[in-house]
Amino acid sequence: MSTAITMATMSTYAILGCGSVGHAVAEELEAEGKDVLILDLDEGRVEALRDQDMNARVADIREVEVAEEVADRDVVLVLSSDVPANRAAVENLRGRGSDQFIVARASDPVSADELAEAGADVVINPSAVIADSALRALETGELEYKTGKLAEAIDDTAARMAIVTSRAPDPDSIASAVALKAIAGSRDVEADIVYVGDIGLQENRAFVNLLGIELLPREEVDMGSYDTVALVDHAQSSERAIEGPVDIYIDHAEPELEYDATFSDIRPNVSSTSTILTKYIQEFDLSLDESVATALLYGIRAETLDFKRDTTPADLTAAAYLYPFADHDTLEQVESPSMSPETLDVLADAIRNREVRGSHLVSNAGFIRNRDALAEAAQHLLNLEGITTTSVFAVADDTIYLAARSKDIRMNIGSLLDDAFGDIGGTAGHATDASAEIPLGIFTGIETDEENRDTLLDLVEQAVRAKIFDAMGVEAGDGNGS
Repeated sequence: MSTAITMATMSTYAILGCGSVGHAVAEELEAEGKDVLILDLDEGRVEALRDQDMNARVADIREVEVAEEVADRDVVLVLSSDVPANRAAVENLRGRGSDQFIVARASDPVSADELAEAGADVVINPSAVIADSALRALETGELEYKTGKLAEAIDDTAARMAIVTSRAPDPDSIASAVALKAIAGSRDVEADIVYVGDIGLQENRAFVNLLGIELLPREEVDMGSYDTVALVDHAQSSERAIEGPVDIYIDHAEPELEYDATFSDIRPNVSSTSTILTKYIQEFDLSLDESVATALLYGIRAETLDFKRDTTPADLTAAAYLYPFADHDTLEQVESPSMSPETLDVLADAIRNREVRGSHLVSNAGFIRNRDALAEAAQHLLNLEGITTTSVFAVADDTIYLAARSKDIRMNIGSLLDDAFGDIGGTAGHATDASAEIPLGIFTGIETDEENRDTLLDLVEQAVRAKIFDAMGVEAGDGNGS
């Protein structure tokens, strides 16, 4: 039975020690028509309580007799500012074998532990309660302020807004853009969602297609035609998606690049940008469209690995709000897309050519046509027992492409790839998801042609594996083979 239910059904109360806290509690209980007995050592205070028609008596709550005097009470609240006296009262109550529900007042974590050990069912620290209340009020006020500023930034749009996702956008970035577009639409501002790079993973393509999300490739739009530009979920990007000013920047992590935005909301205390946009949806009091709710819920679930990675109470609260509005049949289809024959071939090659050292797996998928299949393979291999980090590389168009995934909280796979290949190629990503592109000839020091492709592959096979394992700090002898 929860504390709230227990307290609501109990009818008789005793308050031991009636300072400001006890007085406030007594007044609330009296207002609810509860039977309240108050015991306090201060005669003047007791007299004042009696003048308010309260049942108050003079007593030293440290005395054993007090426990007998309140023996018929269902709940005893020990609320004096004298913490040693409170502990003595709790010990006396429990010493007589009482099964009463006891609430005791502490002054700090140490006294709270002592009161709990003495037998208090609930221990409260007024200072902590006030601080918690103040922080909640501050958070509410800050969100209201931020919402007003976001509204101003959107309303300043004269013609059209561009909402730019992260490079090779993931579900969190796409969902956040969808939500911001819905907010803009509610304020009669038209917006386009613009993306850079490719939408690689099949789950992400299924997500976009099943929800009918309209995305415009960056190379097909004239950014000069937009008078408001918003960036969502861009922290992992190591290169600018656009040139020129940014009006709105929203993210759940500190960005690698500095954006001097007119409006910015960066919250490292939540795990997804979709969580932030859900709060704005609520604050703007929008009627939640099913597709927006579905996108945001999937964005939160994908970013937190279905609530198994770095999940915060705010993420869970946002997901709980979205859940009734989402299309769960569509979510199931998004999370279980069919695998293309080419992706299956790449995965098979990656499994066959894998090398495992400790909990780290590196594999060569050979020559490929669809480099997006590498990301699929790296993600699937991460599900192998005992594996915490995967790197899958292959060659296409005279370029070595590499996709890496990690669920090891001690490792930042984006930084690792940058350390290993940043001086000879391009890298992108963050702690759990990263990629690299290295010109084949530059990497090997040999000019690429049809006659030496096999030789180059052999060099790549040896050099890439060695470079990645070295960056991971894994010795060759640490491995358990392929």
